[in-house]
Amino acid sequence: MRIFLCLTLVLSFFVALGGCSMPMSPIVAPLVLSQRGPVAGFDSDVSSTKVGRAWAEGIVFVGYGDASILTAARRAGITRIHHVDSESTNIFGIYSRFVTVVYGE
Repeated sequence: MRIFLCLTLVLSFFVALGGCSMPMSPIVAPLVLSQRGPVAGFDSDVSSTKVGRAWAEGIVFVGYGDASILTAARRAGITRIHHVDSESTNIFGIYSRFVTVVYGE
């Protein structure tokens, strides 16, 4: 019985640790505070006068939100995209936030 309990505990630890990584982050670490990184560049003929943000958050085992490029562009009224960046925060997998930042006109 003790072996089963220990095995279950170790397996639970690795499953919980799998949630600590953030998609599209420049680095993967259990504690990430205010990390920024590039996503993509699109059209160099477009100015970056408008900025739109969309985000998704997670608390322990629950994730919610829409961090898509389309949502970020719609919120700022952007029809032509210059480039896209990202911002991420992760606190030991307990709280995480991923923000997509769209620049364009």
